[in-house]
Amino acid sequence: MAQYQNLFTTVQATGPVHSGVPLGPGNSPRTGNQPWVSYWLGKLGNAQIGPIYLGGLGLASLMLGLFAFTLIGMNMLASVGWDPIQFVRQLFWLSLEPPPPTYGLEIPPLNQGGWHLIVGLFLTASLAFWWARTYRRARALGMGTHVAWAFAAALWLYLCLGLFRPILMGSWSEGVPYGIFPHLDWTAAFSLRYGNLFYNPFHALSIVFLYGATLLFAMHGATILAVTRFGGEREIEQIIDRGTASERAGLFWRWTMGFNATMESIHRWAWWFAVLCPITGGIGILLTGTVVDNWYLWAIKHGVAPPYPDMYPAAVDPALSSGG
Repeated sequence: MAQYQNLFTTVQATGPVHSGVPLGPGNSPRTGNQPWVSYWLGKLGNAQIGPIYLGGLGLASLMLGLFAFTLIGMNMLASVGWDPIQFVRQLFWLSLEPPPPTYGLEIPPLNQGGWHLIVGLFLTASLAFWWARTYRRARALGMGTHVAWAFAAALWLYLCLGLFRPILMGSWSEGVPYGIFPHLDWTAAFSLRYGNLFYNPFHALSIVFLYGATLLFAMHGATILAVTRFGGEREIEQIIDRGTASERAGLFWRWTMGFNATMESIHRWAWWFAVLCPITGGIGILLTGTVVDNWYLWAIKHGVAPPYPDMYPAAVDPALSSGG
């Protein structure tokens, strides 16, 4: 007989649709009529679609985000002479650039980076409203606000890149361009400009937490899938009334990892690893150019990286030359 496997959802448990718990006073009504069930979406998760709660914060967030997205698209379209064919062909290379360094923290003309600042304002407001929405929805349902604070960690990195660091550097030109490949080019140029960001210890910590969170989530998901035959997917029940699923999962972790992550602690581990990735990354961004001008030279000074080897004729560090 074939081994039991459930990497893919093969059984969908469906029942009567429901509208959820009643909402208290001060909440907008849920939108949409009777909820319905989608078989194909049920392959990925909960098969029920609706009802949808939008509310004032959700509506404001979507409108501001759509406005910012439209401004980016219109600026990109204008950059190719309003040619829709070239817009599609060059979409991955088009961008909305920040103001040039000559303007500092002043408000530049629209076609000299002003649109970039306006987009940043509306996009930041959209994300802030969505954060408030996640917080208030959790409170309205009597839940913890763990998701809102995880989202806030991502907002911290976003604000470090586009707001906090440009202000500390005294120029909006330090902001990140809006675009796909231009954003990647900015990342590479940023690292080269400051002596290789790989020597930034907070960047290293951010990568550690990135890979660590990926590994923890994958191992946790795999462990639960492996014990679903014993009811392991009912994790809350296993936390308060430990059954054979959690016993076997704990034994497996002790055998393979040397310690046991419980049904509860693995979520705390994964949450902290994931949240610390953007938090440490944002700290590394803020230190770059403000406290440390060259991370490679910083690494040499602190014994992290070896200096340039002695050569004849002597090699000159470009970061130390007059034009660096």
